[in-house]
Amino acid sequence: MGIYVNPSNTAFEMSRFSDIYVDKSMLIRRMNAAYRTEKRFVCVSRPRRFGKSMAANMLSAYYSCGCDSATLFAGLKIEKDLSYKSHLNRHHVIRLDIQQFLFHKSHLDIFIDKIQDMVIQELKEEYGDCFVIDSYGLPGVLRQIYARTGQGFIFIIDEWDCVFRMAKEREDIQKAYLDFLRGLFKGQDYVDLAYMTGILPIKKYGEHSALNVFKEFSMLNPGQLAKDFGFTEDEVQALCSEYDVDYEKTQKWYDGYLLGNHHIYNPMAVAELMDSGDFQSYWTGTETYDALKVYIDMNFDGLKEAITMMLGNGHYKVNTRKFQNDMTTFKTKDDVLTLLVHLGYLTCDKGAEEVFIPNQEIAEEFLNAVDDPGWDGLIQALERSEPASIMMKKRAMLA
Repeated sequence: MGIYVNPSNTAFEMSRFSDIYVDKSMLIRRMNAAYRTEKRFVCVSRPRRFGKSMAANMLSAYYSCGCDSATLFAGLKIEKDLSYKSHLNRHHVIRLDIQQFLFHKSHLDIFIDKIQDMVIQELKEEYGDCFVIDSYGLPGVLRQIYARTGQGFIFIIDEWDCVFRMAKEREDIQKAYLDFLRGLFKGQDYVDLAYMTGILPIKKYGEHSALNVFKEFSMLNPGQLAKDFGFTEDEVQALCSEYDVDYEKTQKWYDGYLLGNHHIYNPMAVAELMDSGDFQSYWTGTETYDALKVYIDMNFDGLKEAITMMLGNGHYKVNTRKFQNDMTTFKTKDDVLTLLVHLGYLTCDKGAEEVFIPNQEIAEEFLNAVDDPGWDGLIQALERSEPASIMMKKRAMLA
């Protein structure tokens, strides 16, 4: 058992036995179906606090041969699936949280080497006689291990995109990181399964688009994983019943994310509500809050008008297809609005090609973000707008 190679199940154990735990274990069945197939590369992007790390910890606890997790999965839905026992704690796992290597900007120039050094050091303990370290780094080591032992690996990478959030202006770092991931995954027989999570979809740079081996499941294209991240209506109803919380009021405050045919709630907000009983915004203070002010202050062609309309309960037409999957390449207001969908500040009706503010919690964040002298015109417009005036009255009533 190591930190990165065949890790323990401690992180998932803490989630599993928390007061509020919602069973998302059927994600495992979908990953088992992808194991050692052409669909074995999976990337999930969701806003912060949508359960991405919990899911990564769950998968690590399930697959890692460095622990015994049978008791953690006892009674969960996956236990009844036919594939459950054939994979439980039977695989060699490499588990990385990229954010742990980038907790300061000074690490940007060294983090790729550090990742490789730390993983190779642990691989030495298990496979020391099977490889020599050469200029190909971690991919070269893993190729040697596979060639000599036939041993493949399951990769679980959390916060894969934090590089793009920390190094917004460092294209050299971004490209070097994509090159590293490309070398680690593309065309490599030692990859049994590769599962990555982040806020942003995968960034592509022309010839650096080789990460297209990954099937992406995002806020815009959730696919079969729509219900595996965030709480569904049924799950929230059950929690409201258990904790004696008004479900209709919970809907007004926290419902509204459209993922496929499902209405999804932010699980962190719902859990906080069940714990405290207070209806309020639980987003303030997260990493993306400052981003909201920064991006709307850009005021690309008509952005203020779009926000005014949405704060008045309106929907706004948007083209999401030109978004470059980063936090710096903006040419129109559509790029900013699409980013805000991925950050969780807007939701998208793909059929109508419209975005809107999903619920009262996020409306609060927008109102806080525009509550300064530079946005006086917007506030006045809201006061003149009948729908927005109604919304602001609702805000006062719900507070």
